[in-house]
Amino acid sequence: MLVAGVDSSTQSVKAVLCRAEDGRVVAEAAAPHPDGTECAPEHWWNALGQVRDLLERADAVAVAAQQHGMVALGEDGAPVRPALLWNDVRSAPQARALVAEHGGPKTWADRTGSVPLASFTVAKLRWMAEHEPANAARTAAVLLPHDWLTWKLGSDGHVTDRGDASGTGYWSPAEGRYLPDLLTAALGHQPAVPRVAAPGETVGETSWGARLAPGTGDNMGAALGLGLGEGDVAVSIGTSGTAFAVSSAPAADATGAVAGFADATGRYLPLVCTLNAARVLTSAARMTGSDLDGLSRLALAAQPGAGGLTLLPYLDGERTPDRPGATGVLTGLTSANTTPENLARAAVEALLCSLADAVAHLAAQGVRPRRVLLIGGGARSAAVRALAPDLFGAPVTVPEPAEYVALGAARQAAWALAGTPEPPAWPAPPATEHEPGGTDTTEIRARYAALRDA
Repeated sequence: MLVAGVDSSTQSVKAVLCRAEDGRVVAEAAAPHPDGTECAPEHWWNALGQVRDLLERADAVAVAAQQHGMVALGEDGAPVRPALLWNDVRSAPQARALVAEHGGPKTWADRTGSVPLASFTVAKLRWMAEHEPANAARTAAVLLPHDWLTWKLGSDGHVTDRGDASGTGYWSPAEGRYLPDLLTAALGHQPAVPRVAAPGETVGETSWGARLAPGTGDNMGAALGLGLGEGDVAVSIGTSGTAFAVSSAPAADATGAVAGFADATGRYLPLVCTLNAARVLTSAARMTGSDLDGLSRLALAAQPGAGGLTLLPYLDGERTPDRPGATGVLTGLTSANTTPENLARAAVEALLCSLADAVAHLAAQGVRPRRVLLIGGGARSAAVRALAPDLFGAPVTVPEPAEYVALGAARQAAWALAGTPEPPAWPAPPATEHEPGGTDTTEIRARYAALRDA
């Protein structure tokens, strides 16, 4: 039997068709999404239509999609405005206001697992209530991107899962329930919200008769696709940067650095997210007049520490730390060190220092990293793979490039198809292993920390 998994990300939709018994990929397809920080949901549906031939070969389907996005629907079921996406930072003041008005950071962390930032749905709802009151008044239901696509595919009503619900800011991972007071505080009234399905549940049927699984958020899909185990920390270098691990206990970080999400299996997924990740590399490549492979060659030709150059890579604002208005900073410039090689090295070191900080935040919440799994487009960089073990201070496993979010969705679809208590045990993906090389990165990390905290 065949199962299909969908990754509806910020930039595109990717779909994989797999054998249900072992996850072997038999077909793949993709289609682009419009760029930007808001998007009419119909664009996602049209892109999904471009991969429909693949989906219709499946006996079961699941959708994983970008977290946090606000899909506000009217009484007629149509969107009242384009969806606000996770990377839209206009709601930063509203996030801060909600935290201040309702008990402060510790209360939010205890109740929702997270201290909401601009990316969270609850903050976007408050922004709409303040800036578009007519749209807010028309909003009868609020969905997340994956919820909306699952509904369009044929779910029995509006349905979500624990993982994606945990990123809204008005659902409690520890208690497994919505928090209506926070939802009302954001929007001004209480809209309908999706039912939270059990992991592995069948929630409907597609028009071609395939079983429909609940779907999940993209990071939860990646964790399921990678088969994360105890002691594994996944670091993803994509449009955003993320570091996350599976845990048996919920997290509640009052500093706001760690989001205490749920995962797609009934456990928890403490996660740290940065806004700046792979685009740090593409921007540096453009600045050096190179491409990504050329950037790696330049970076590896420079000495550790980039001749004293230090980059703060907050090119598009930043989420961790919470600095939505920040810009990038390059320090330590001298006439001797202003070379393309040092600039390339500084960019790679900055990206990895930012993500090493993310791993450290997880460790502060009780995660004990045994190894780091490096995924996402940025993991294809030879320089990133070479420098990561020393800057992370841990062995790094780089699974072969694959659509792990879509694979996680496919594994969830196989779980719904099997009707078993646990997801099917698919083999681990092939990977390369990278050990620390003995480079002392203390000064590099210290210079980066000083610039970060300045």
